[in-house]
Amino acid sequence: MRTPRLSRRAVLAGSAAAVAATAVSSAAVSPAVAAPVAGASGYRWRNVVIGGTGFVTGVLFHPAVRGLAYARTDIGGAYRWDDRAGRWTPLTDHLGWDDWNLLGVEAIAVDPAHPGRVYLALGTYAQSWAGNGAVLRSEDRGATWSRTDLDVKLGANEDGRGAGERLLVDPRDSDTLWLGTRHDGLLKSTDRGATWAAASGFPAKASASGQGVVFLVAAGRAVYAGWGDGDGTSGTANLYRTADGTAWEAVPGQPSGTAAKVPIRAAYDTHTRELYVTYANAPGPNGQSDGSVHKLRTATGKWADVTPVKPGGTTDDGSVDTFGYGGVAVDARRPGTLAVSTNNRWADVDTVYRTTNGGRTWTSLKGAAVFDVSETPYLKWGDDKPKFGWWIQALAVDPYDSKHIVYGTGATLYGTRDLKRWAPQIRGLEETAVRQLISPPGGEAHLLSGLGDIGVMYHERLTASPARGMAANPVFGSATGLAQAAARPSYVVRAGWGDNGNGACSNDGGRTWAPFEAQPDIAKDAPGPIATNADGSALLWSFVHWDGTKYAAHRSTDNGTTWSEISSFPKGATPVADPADPTLFYAYDTDTGTLLASTDSGRSFTARAGGLPSGDAQFKLVAAPGRSGDLWLSAKWNGLYRSTDGGASFSKVASCWASYTLGFGKAADGADYPAIYQVGSTDTITAVYRSDDEAKTWTRINDDAHQWGWTGEVVIGDPRVYGRVYLATNGRGIQYGEPLR
Repeated sequence: MRTPRLSRRAVLAGSAAAVAATAVSSAAVSPAVAAPVAGASGYRWRNVVIGGTGFVTGVLFHPAVRGLAYARTDIGGAYRWDDRAGRWTPLTDHLGWDDWNLLGVEAIAVDPAHPGRVYLALGTYAQSWAGNGAVLRSEDRGATWSRTDLDVKLGANEDGRGAGERLLVDPRDSDTLWLGTRHDGLLKSTDRGATWAAASGFPAKASASGQGVVFLVAAGRAVYAGWGDGDGTSGTANLYRTADGTAWEAVPGQPSGTAAKVPIRAAYDTHTRELYVTYANAPGPNGQSDGSVHKLRTATGKWADVTPVKPGGTTDDGSVDTFGYGGVAVDARRPGTLAVSTNNRWADVDTVYRTTNGGRTWTSLKGAAVFDVSETPYLKWGDDKPKFGWWIQALAVDPYDSKHIVYGTGATLYGTRDLKRWAPQIRGLEETAVRQLISPPGGEAHLLSGLGDIGVMYHERLTASPARGMAANPVFGSATGLAQAAARPSYVVRAGWGDNGNGACSNDGGRTWAPFEAQPDIAKDAPGPIATNADGSALLWSFVHWDGTKYAAHRSTDNGTTWSEISSFPKGATPVADPADPTLFYAYDTDTGTLLASTDSGRSFTARAGGLPSGDAQFKLVAAPGRSGDLWLSAKWNGLYRSTDGGASFSKVASCWASYTLGFGKAADGADYPAIYQVGSTDTITAVYRSDDEAKTWTRINDDAHQWGWTGEVVIGDPRVYGRVYLATNGRGIQYGEPLR
């Protein structure tokens, strides 16, 4: 991907307060919670299939059970591999609105002696505004969970998220677990993760801005901890070990220098008793330009440099070949056989190297690789063929099949069973951050989507990845706007972060696209939401930089050939077209709590209703389909408001106290108003609701097993299928629900 996950993965500056080495990380313990039977709400929920689309940060095969594996993602939860079905099963969809920060998985651990036991360390951000982390523990491979809330923060979507597992079952005692944190040192549990305390004797001192413990790995009966806060040049230790679980020491003779500044991952060869460690000069996944691979013979303490290729060479086109090293995985069946991956290698493209002789010689698997991405065509990124990958830090070798290797990228998980032919091993794993959804009133596709990082997609089928892949001409990274002309649904426009233009239009319902002939200068730096009026004769494009800076909106009446500034439009607001009258547009000024309207197809705007909730850019204004002037405002915890006079006045809807997003679908039989779908709160829980009586009453249509963290971006119904609803998530893709028949 050209722009790596900017829309939701840019980590804000700031740091958590340092915690003294003697601080105790106490925990609140929750009882085991069994997932409700699917369909308990009267709905069946499934993913709209795209396939992957997010950063798979770790894959862990169980060492004692054939075909059992787990995967973690930076914002989209954890998964278990079902080898018989050939797909991933999501394990954390039960986490709800208040637990959105727990959808990022910092680490996974399994117990080699007890195959049913699996542990998750959860926490997306370590910033002050984010909640604390938690540990989930299961005795049945994630079918049910018990939860411990921590007093520290974890950072599954921060720098260093592609490092090794920071959670480990002690090799000497299954009741003892270790948890490495970013800013609070090393924690230890002696009751299988139920309670946690600071580990005594661990010598490294945590900082408020460092990486802390970047991995934990067992080597025989010893435990090794990678430390990400050393400078790599002055002898500051970045690798520690304990032989008895009490006394820790810096590993003697460990590599130093810029290329060994941060240990990224480690793997232990039980046959040769050698520990392999990958290094880089930054935690990654971005920012690495140097790195190395070293091995330690644990019995003798002897180190050896086994780096396959030194970074810094020159590529065929004269570019400097900079990169770090990321993943490392040993072959449990063959002594001295392992694989390592490069990371952040943009000049010559990342690869996986494999050795069968302990690192004396290496073979790049990229050269002979043949890819089949027919199941997920978007992986071509608008080109003729896919590339080997980027952000390769998750890497695993099946302990029961030496030729079964998988590696993660910023968008998928590739697998091979013959070291040559590769294909996405991603079924069931959906990690898209969804920004816009349209369900057209007719045509081939029931759904168009605007997504973080992978642009816009045209979904011919809900059960297969779109055959056209990412919308091309131009290809976008993240989509910022998507709109359809209500009275001319063949006309669709989109906006987003693109290399060759930031806006495009379609005259065939979103199947094919053409870039605007021109665009305002600000579009390249701050593409924002876009709208088209009912007949497609006028476009309004708002501009918001990713850092929040707002700019004046622009208008075009010649399909994007020329643009003029709209000085009366509130900067940064989302334009909303009236679905029945092409002369009407609306905008909600969140700074002042004012509804503005245009009666001249967007040329000018004047204020109408004021005194509405203000101060939150996440307020959502939507227009009811087929009706002029029927507006609904989701004002988050301020509730839901409705206007039937084009925004001249609003009344508060009494049936819910919080509303985060709202949309419409086909009316129920006998009803004369569209079904309304909402993410909001009618009682104590934030959930997905449907109303068939103009929001007088609501029915919850999701259940406790299907919550997906934060879901406040978009919800819409299908205008052709009563009861079908599409829901945008921030890391679990597009969910769609249908009533059980």
